Amino acid sequence: MNRRRPPRELARDPEAWPHAQLTDPSAVVVQSIARTLADALAIQKRSLRQTSAGSGGNRQAIADLLAGRCWPDVATVARLENFLAVPLYPTCGGTHPDH
Repeated sequence: MNRRRPPRELARDPEAWPHAQLTDPSAVVVQSIARTLADALAIQKRSLRQTSAGSGGNRQAIADLLAGRCWPDVATVARLENFLAVPLYPTCGGTHPDH
């Protein structure tokens, strides 16, 4: 996997992120995390600032994750899951490019 390019740049249409078609399995996982995170923030009506403060994560790192501009680290995902009380990391079935 080429981590020099952000996940969204591995999409056929990067502008369609987080719903773009991807074939790279790692980028598919990041895309799933971004979609689930965006949904959780919308449902809970949380801003990036609130999420950053509550999770202890960097606001820009969260914004970059949502936009597919970075490869998130496990600690960031774990803190977000804990704060939002929502599992973000997809199950095995969620890593397939057609999901």
